[in-house]
Amino acid sequence: MTTPTQGLRPDLAEIASWIAPGSRVLDLGCGDGALLDHLQQAKGCSGYGVEIDDTQVLACARRGVDVIQQNIEAGLDMFAGNRFDVVVLSMAIQATQHTERVLSEMSQIGTEGIVSFPNFGHWSHAWSILRGRMPMSREMPYKWYDTPNLHLSTPQDFDDLLNKLGLSVTRRAFMANSRPVGFLPALRSTQAIYRFKVRAA
Repeated sequence: MTTPTQGLRPDLAEIASWIAPGSRVLDLGCGDGALLDHLQQAKGCSGYGVEIDDTQVLACARRGVDVIQQNIEAGLDMFAGNRFDVVVLSMAIQATQHTERVLSEMSQIGTEGIVSFPNFGHWSHAWSILRGRMPMSREMPYKWYDTPNLHLSTPQDFDDLLNKLGLSVTRRAFMANSRPVGFLPALRSTQAIYRFKVRAA
């Protein structure tokens, strides 16, 4: 039996389940547009993707996803006059240079933000370091000398950053091997997914 999210990456399927039908969505670092394509087809959502890679932009266009070729590090000023229900950044925040600014801008143009990232606190990473090796995993499949990842994080670190920026967590999910993790997620999950909004005054 075909599921509505078949073909989506597991973290994207979880994110899609959090987004209400008819929402206006901005997907930063949208890749091939799979999430937006699903949201448009299954939930009647609208919005834009932002992607810098030429090949991925072409893939978005082939799917019929409205995409803007832009480096999110250059800022999101072009969306200043727009208001989105949800701004998504999936498995890319660890590669941002100005992480605080990206999160702040997401909260300025969106009612809610959703971010997924690899959990650097997974027990296997600590074990790799104890053995004298930099960690590698399915979520971080790079050698230390060619990784695009700049700012790796644990869930606690991410909680602290959101709190510093005046953002409140409204939902969390943790995954490992494409499955939910409930017990000891900070140690056992390889991915964390957060939904947040500006803290009420």
